[in-house]
Amino acid sequence: MRTLDDLALLVGRIFLAALFLPSGISKLSNLSGFTGFLAGKGVLLPQVLAPIAAATEVVGPLLLIVGLFPRATAIWMAGFTVVATMISHMFWTFPDAAAQAAQQTQFLKNVGIIGGLLIYFAAGPGAISLGRKKVA
Repeated sequence: MRTLDDLALLVGRIFLAALFLPSGISKLSNLSGFTGFLAGKGVLLPQVLAPIAAATEVVGPLLLIVGLFPRATAIWMAGFTVVATMISHMFWTFPDAAAQAAQQTQFLKNVGIIGGLLIYFAAGPGAISLGRKKVA
């Protein structure tokens, strides 16, 4: 049964990473556009935070996939997701009902991602990872 658990942890890590990595690559490919997006949202120091956010969305998923530094990765990515959610998906601020419903879905998706990252924090990466605990 432990092998099945370890496989589930690996697949879960890959699926979580799949949510972040394409977005991070896209942001790195158009850093000026992403910086402008953050500036338009009123984020302070967008020229500093944009590269940090883009790098987080690339490095974090890679750490998830290989299972290195699981607790630090889980907390960093969960914190990143909280901040990103509050910047982009405050559904209650949208006057249009359709836009509000779409943003509420995105908001709740991110809540689910945060939940998955907290489970990863508690469960660890499993045996199929570079960050597995060595048994003495």
